[in-house]
Amino acid sequence: MSKKIFIKTFGCQMNEYDSNRILDTVKKIGFIKTNKIKDANCYLLNTCHIRDKAKEKVYHEIGRVKKSFQFKKKPIVIVTGCVAQAENEEMLKREPYIDLVIGPQAYHKLNNKIEVYLDKQKKIDETEFDSVAKFNYLKKIKNSSIKVSSFLTIQEGCDKFCNFCVVPYTRGPEYSRPFKEIINEAKNLADNGVKEVILLGQNVNAYKDENYRLSNLILEIEKIPKILRIRYTTSHPKDMTDDLIEVYGMSKKLMPLVHLPVQSGSDKVLKLMNRKHVIKDYLKIYERLKKINSSIEFSSDFLIAYPGEDKNAFEATLNLIKKIKFINSFSFIFSPRPGTVASNLKLIERKVSLERLKLVQKELFNNQLEMNRFLKNKVINVLVENKMDKSIKFFGRSEYMTPVIFDSNYEDVGKIIKVKITNSNQNTLFGERVKKSNLRVA
Repeated sequence: MSKKIFIKTFGCQMNEYDSNRILDTVKKIGFIKTNKIKDANCYLLNTCHIRDKAKEKVYHEIGRVKKSFQFKKKPIVIVTGCVAQAENEEMLKREPYIDLVIGPQAYHKLNNKIEVYLDKQKKIDETEFDSVAKFNYLKKIKNSSIKVSSFLTIQEGCDKFCNFCVVPYTRGPEYSRPFKEIINEAKNLADNGVKEVILLGQNVNAYKDENYRLSNLILEIEKIPKILRIRYTTSHPKDMTDDLIEVYGMSKKLMPLVHLPVQSGSDKVLKLMNRKHVIKDYLKIYERLKKINSSIEFSSDFLIAYPGEDKNAFEATLNLIKKIKFINSFSFIFSPRPGTVASNLKLIERKVSLERLKLVQKELFNNQLEMNRFLKNKVINVLVENKMDKSIKFFGRSEYMTPVIFDSNYEDVGKIIKVKITNSNQNTLFGERVKKSNLRVA
């Protein structure tokens, strides 16, 4: 009888990548994936510590598992990811239902820890930082992703130590995977049918392996014929180097959406955050990229109501959003993360924080609406990803990552096709497949 594992993933794209690699790993000891919790012999929760109440979400999910197995044999319960790293011993003490706590740099030990637990029934906490050993192990196991668009981790950890961020404490120092190892994984993904590769890192543009940088990776992956699109996330303004900027004028497969988190439009707040960049430098990057390719658009992350953000600082953020017209961006109210420098700072009044977030999101949403409305009756390139569940429509994304819903057929999956946009809302474009190949693309 086969062993079944149910994996639930919270948080960032890297967690999604990690969950896929965890599945590749546990297959080696006989586990197969199930989408039904009640069928699982093993329940694995891959956690994220970036947003508020992350820890409580874990216990809530474990409560759901308990309920599902109230009258059945309990599965092995494993908590992985950043909450596991940050809360390891406390989790095992607080919730006896948890059997294993595995940090994000210890996934290469997962199979062994599961087997040890099955043999000795002893709870295990494994949160050692060892990125090198982790990736040396994972390179021996093929990435089995068969999605049209797939993540590929090239770098982990961060040395920036922004005062609000828990990543250096949960993912450890910056580590860049060997260049050739990444290229081999990209080729393997292409052989699996992957058409778009999204290069991942907590600080992805800090990637460096000997003399290789992110720009070198992009240009080398571009040589893989089956790969049609390349993206990367998440980057830091401090590491937006000349070679990476220039690659936008050279690469034909690198998409023209630059996700470059700014967090605030105020130099005063950026200094309080320990962000190590100023708005003048950010605008220089913006201007250089627009000069190289005027069709480039920017998306960003904004942390609103950071302690010390006064009215003028907030207005500076609004003005930056109006100037650059960010699309596809994310915005959140500051919430303190335990263990960070900012964890004990005095918070801005909740009412004020919510009002500021509302104003920022209104401006960001207006930018997206304007962009989407501009595309009405235009023909754009769309990478077809899949047929939608419970619908005859198909799903894909524009060059700017915007979801597109349209009529198509299974033969188009994995292809870049032309779609005429007929309608849109804040988040999504709607259109129809264009059969004539000579129509102009927006």
